[in-house]
Amino acid sequence: MDLFDYMREKEQEKESPLASRMRPSTLEEVVGQQHIIGRDKLLYRAIKADKLSSVIFYGPPGTGKTTLAKVIANTTSAEFKQINATVAGKKDMEEVVRQAKDLQGMYGKKTILFIDEIHRFNKGQQDYLLPFVEDGTVILIGATTENPYFEVNGALLSRSSVFELKPLEKEDIKTLLRRAVNDTDKGMGSFHAAIDDDALEFLADLSGGDARNALNAIELGVLTTERSEDGIIHITLEVASECIQKRAVNYDKRGDNHYDIISAFIKSMRGSDPDAAVYYLAKMLYAGEDVKFIARRIMICASEDVGNADPMALTVAVSAAQAVERIGMPESQIILSQAVTYVACAPKSNSAVNAITAANDAVRRYQTSVPSHLRDAHYKGAQKLGHGIGYKYAHDYPGHYVDQQYLPDEIKDARFYEPGDLGYEKNIKEYLRKIRGVTADWQAAAHRSAGCSGPSGLR
Repeated sequence: MDLFDYMREKEQEKESPLASRMRPSTLEEVVGQQHIIGRDKLLYRAIKADKLSSVIFYGPPGTGKTTLAKVIANTTSAEFKQINATVAGKKDMEEVVRQAKDLQGMYGKKTILFIDEIHRFNKGQQDYLLPFVEDGTVILIGATTENPYFEVNGALLSRSSVFELKPLEKEDIKTLLRRAVNDTDKGMGSFHAAIDDDALEFLADLSGGDARNALNAIELGVLTTERSEDGIIHITLEVASECIQKRAVNYDKRGDNHYDIISAFIKSMRGSDPDAAVYYLAKMLYAGEDVKFIARRIMICASEDVGNADPMALTVAVSAAQAVERIGMPESQIILSQAVTYVACAPKSNSAVNAITAANDAVRRYQTSVPSHLRDAHYKGAQKLGHGIGYKYAHDYPGHYVDQQYLPDEIKDARFYEPGDLGYEKNIKEYLRKIRGVTADWQAAAHRSAGCSGPSGLR
């Protein structure tokens, strides 16, 4: 590095955003994430001992993934290289690997390669790294906002430890904001600013655990607010609300959080909590989720979790799906809200799921054949084969029911559908109990007339 490069780097440090300047340089300065960097935790010990192996940092934006990488860079004796997967390519990695081999061969020095947004690398690019991570040429630190088990090469993952970073707690955000306002070296201390308690509470709450979001808001507030008569820049609640404007929704339609929100949405409807269900609906709509996707999930839930306990649930869900396609936003949110709250409040039954699951299992386990009396008898010669002989037409009998074997001989006594005790399914259960009771009475009478003492095997 020549003098001009050095000066340019120093100038960039001075002019860089507050969130970048406030990054800690030691583990002791890191705020939050104590579940992975507490003094008794593996990662803390590995960094302190300079014995770090390949790791993947995974978590939402602003939780400290790059910060931890920078801390490692400041504490390790290894050569530290950083690339960003959004702009770097295979040639950049080849150059890092070449330098790492030279350092290892000449000086026995390790190289740590930090790849930000590693999920942006395609499979081929990730595959290129694998042998060099495996033989220790480079120690990989990957950072990603996406679930690495979805987005990162499985072989690469198996050679790395995955650490999940969580959104910062409110108190953590408050600590960072106070530090940013008062720190004269890296923060805004030279501006002589002060933040009100209610503004601090507001920013900590609305940052959504994203430190960068909170620090950007406080920086904007300090830089754009006039000094008061006392010579101090006061960050009031009004100033804070203008700077942050609205909560940034942590929701990526292709990311892990997408699946978490969908999961919570479905489970809230299944759990009969309309308030939670409509909240997650609002969060998805706010983030721009496809209304057709949401409608499909409601239809599935209406059948999977409500079923025949309220057959209207599926009708409401299907009608809502058709309506949102024709109407569009923003009015579609009302239709979806109606469907979501209806499904959430409906009596629940998973009997339909259990029935098809059990039936599928029976199909896989048993070789069966259709009973002769149920086989198609509409073609010439069917009777010669015995097809259709003995079939009883249910509508010819009282109550439109007649005892008759429908299941194959191999599983004739199987029960797949077991109605629940809620809603309309209670009526179904009672009906089946009634007709099955009639069948049992008929079978018992047949037994007695035949002089049998045991259970009937007649069909």
